[in-house]
Amino acid sequence: MSDPASNPRAASGGSRQPLPEFIAMLALTFASIAFSIDSMLPALPDIARELTPEDVNRAQLVLTAFVAGLGAGLFVAGPLSDAFGRKPIIVLGFAVYAIGAVAAVFAPSLEMLLAARVLQGIGAAGPRIVSLALVRDLYQGREMARITSFVMMIFILVPAVAPSLGAGIIHLAGWRGVFGAFVVLAVIGSLWLSLRQAETLPPARRRPLQMGSLLAGAREVLGHSQVRLVTVVMTLGFGQMFALLSSAQQLFSQTYGKGESFPLWFAAMALLSGTGTVLNARYVVRLGMRRIVAAAYAMQVVVAAVVLALLMGGLLPQALAFPVFFFWAVSVFFMAGITFGNLNAMALQHMGHLAGMAASVVAAVSTLGAVLIAAPVGQLYNGTAVPMVLATLLCSALALWLMRRVSEV
Repeated sequence: MSDPASNPRAASGGSRQPLPEFIAMLALTFASIAFSIDSMLPALPDIARELTPEDVNRAQLVLTAFVAGLGAGLFVAGPLSDAFGRKPIIVLGFAVYAIGAVAAVFAPSLEMLLAARVLQGIGAAGPRIVSLALVRDLYQGREMARITSFVMMIFILVPAVAPSLGAGIIHLAGWRGVFGAFVVLAVIGSLWLSLRQAETLPPARRRPLQMGSLLAGAREVLGHSQVRLVTVVMTLGFGQMFALLSSAQQLFSQTYGKGESFPLWFAAMALLSGTGTVLNARYVVRLGMRRIVAAAYAMQVVVAAVVLALLMGGLLPQALAFPVFFFWAVSVFFMAGITFGNLNAMALQHMGHLAGMAASVVAAVSTLGAVLIAAPVGQLYNGTAVPMVLATLLCSALALWLMRRVSEV
């Protein structure tokens, strides 16, 4: 007898979208996360001058505040979707996300702006995590990894264009105008999902929203050794990637003098690293998720070690300083494109009977853990790339060691 989770029509109780439209819709919901981070990068200097001129590094907290709110929201979004269905929670999340964006427009201080960003992150948790549970309702195993890889392949275009779009909006309406774009994104995502996607969790398969059952579900998720291992690996991966995002604007503009062309360099970096998702979608069914993830972290250990040695030893001539840094930055995002879809699929593979809870716990722990890694690393920015490269080397080495204990699925 086939698993209902692997039968889209059985899971949803009705017709479903064509796969290309389904992937595009998921990419848009995921894009709310990437756009909320990457479009803010060109705004950080203006925010620093206006709201925190005495300590410009604090402007990075606009990014980490959003991720912290996202992590907090992830704890509840999945269980709510297990109890009330996937669609209502995604739409509710978009609504809270839009309210946070409107509050940010009128924030008079950095503290108020950070509070609005936390609220926006809490709302973004709905589209972020419930979309994964929705995919798990319809697909499983390596096929789920393939679907998420295609989503990430489209999703990678968002970081490519977000800084340029953000810079254009800032030019026309100031840095606060970027938050208006977030509201538009939320409206489009809500309407698309509401009108085109059938509910994938029928009432018969929902779990009551009771504290006892929630705690039991969380204990089951965290009690599974393989899920725990994968969650820690994801934490390390998110941490090093988000640390680079937090410092990217300063590294490109202050360290390497590419401030005016930063959006273009960032777009090139995102597009080049997007080949990782293409390769993963093509080879994951043949090679397996564990082997690909381990190879990606091994690659990063080697690259980061070499770059760190060159930087600390002063061995790079001036003409090669930026090309080497750019190559390394591309490798970090390339690694993310290869690993994140696989790691999500590996974690949820064992938890099909409570996909929403599992997706919430895994994403919340890995996201909040990533903030604990990224925020201190970003504040250590000292005019060089050394703190960032060292943090990446340590995170990748530990992730590679942990992957030896993860079994293939």
